[in-house]
Amino acid sequence: MLYRTLADVTVVFHLLWILFLIFGCIPGLWVKWIRVLHLASLGFSILLQYQGWICPLTHLEVWLRGKAGWAYSGSFIEHYVEKLVYLEVSREAVFAVTLVVVVVSGGLYGLRIMKGRCA
Repeated sequence: MLYRTLADVTVVFHLLWILFLIFGCIPGLWVKWIRVLHLASLGFSILLQYQGWICPLTHLEVWLRGKAGWAYSGSFIEHYVEKLVYLEVSREAVFAVTLVVVVVSGGLYGLRIMKGRCA
């Protein structure tokens, strides 16, 4: 039961991490440590995808599920959240979306920096 719960928590954290990658530039525009964390996270995400590596959170979730005996019983986490985290799309599509997020975030950060210098 403990491993299954930890696996579910890992999946929820994974979803939150993906949301941070997509929307982290919003708080990052005003908070420097979030901006630094967001940019580093985006860089790590690009590295993972470029190298074809699997996210460490995925490895952790699989390991925890294995320790739990792969006990899937149709919980909310397994039914809904995992489908959001592990979308059935090509690696190329994920990489393209990641690059769009990087370009948009970088543009917003650049505008913020330029606005700060001009003000």
